[in-house]
Amino acid sequence: MQLPPKVTDRAFERLAEIGAATQGKALRVAVEGGGCSGFQYEIALDQPAEDDLVLEGHGQKVVVDNISLPFLSNAVIDFTEELIGARFVIDNPNATSSCGCGTSFSM
Repeated sequence: MQLPPKVTDRAFERLAEIGAATQGKALRVAVEGGGCSGFQYEIALDQPAEDDLVLEGHGQKVVVDNISLPFLSNAVIDFTEELIGARFVIDNPNATSSCGCGTSFSM
């Protein structure tokens, strides 16, 4: 059974800090072919589309298109701040392997 991805409070709070909703934008998380492991994540601020799955929290939105949704079933979208920088990250239980870059994976 496919469950939608979850978004952490920390990710929603970061979107609020950067004022995504006040710009009419949402965080788009998509999966595309390519990258070093076969698939890669595309994460960007974007306008929500009519057929997107919309995940809401803290007055912010994260959107996933229908094609990417099966690849992100049960995944967790988070925000992390480390020495190498701050970024949105995805913990994806569907990925069988991933690349050191953190944006590429295989299934």
